[in-house]
Amino acid sequence: MDTDIAPTTTRATAPAGDVAGRLDTLTAWMSTQGLLPANGELVAQRMAGGQSNPSWRLQSGSRQWVLRAKPAPAAQLLPSAHAIEREYRVLRALQDTDVPVPRVQALCEDEAVIGVAFYVMDFVPGRVFADPALPGVATDARAAYYDAAARTLAALHRVDWRERGLLDFGRHEGYFSRLVRRWSQQYQATRERPVPAMERLMDWLPAHIPAEADGEAATCITHGDFRMENLMFHPERPEVVAVLDWELSTLGHPLGDLAYNALAWHMPAGILRGLADLNLPALGIPSESEYLAAYCRHSGRDPAALGLGWPFYLAFNLFRLAAILQGIGQRERAGTAANATARQIADLAPAVAGWGWAIAQGQQPDFRP
Repeated sequence: MDTDIAPTTTRATAPAGDVAGRLDTLTAWMSTQGLLPANGELVAQRMAGGQSNPSWRLQSGSRQWVLRAKPAPAAQLLPSAHAIEREYRVLRALQDTDVPVPRVQALCEDEAVIGVAFYVMDFVPGRVFADPALPGVATDARAAYYDAAARTLAALHRVDWRERGLLDFGRHEGYFSRLVRRWSQQYQATRERPVPAMERLMDWLPAHIPAEADGEAATCITHGDFRMENLMFHPERPEVVAVLDWELSTLGHPLGDLAYNALAWHMPAGILRGLADLNLPALGIPSESEYLAAYCRHSGRDPAALGLGWPFYLAFNLFRLAAILQGIGQRERAGTAANATARQIADLAPAVAGWGWAIAQGQQPDFRP
């Protein structure tokens, strides 16, 4: 990554969350945290990507950090949305485990500093692949990148969350029942008009939770948005050096997390970064079953344990994704979306819900417009 950042100028008045416009107060705060000397200078550059929490790259001399911020003041956001405080907490808990994460430095919940809550973590150099087809990687090397992703997710699910001080990071049981309610409420709070597939899934999902899936026995730390785009790889080899974007992390069920990761095999290429309509053997990318086998191998899980419940886990995650996309649409209408493609992405919510309903009915999703 290029390490040169052009200096920015501080404006007298800047919108909430505009780091470049509030460098004076941010610099002062970082000095109080021991990250900068009292007379330190700071430059900032907005980082591309991200539909939820905007990120800024900070530099002072040879030191670099990343600042993750809420997209707006708390009073303008849905309750529990954009939970960077949870990101910060789980990142701290995962320091020095087998899960590669950036080292976090400080959390600021005082909106007087830059207008929104934020945290600062160390900058990690590496490669991020927005496209799961991994362009720029040799065909015969792509499978190794997927194996590294499966290994990393398995490592996360093995972390002892009790030992890491996360007893109150989420409830220990009732995961799917609770999240079906949560995302149903999110959908209802953000919809412009009813989406028939969402309405059907709201009824179907609670009645089809697999046996024991809501129990405590399988509870683990879940990432909630584990996909290629949220993994930082070593610049030169298939090794995950940092897992990013922990806003949706909680205590949950490993197969819920795994199924979300597997959605790429059930969505088309394009803006949703799917693989379903690509020639995977020609690309050197594993099939879904091969990827799931790799996860099971790294986690010690019996592949047969995926069983008949797999359609539920996929349908649940497509329902959840559709609700998330609708939330992006609401932020776009309110002018607080963090990405220029927000409207285009949000418009796919009905289609995503339709794919989930198809899978729930034992059918193949129809990707035609």
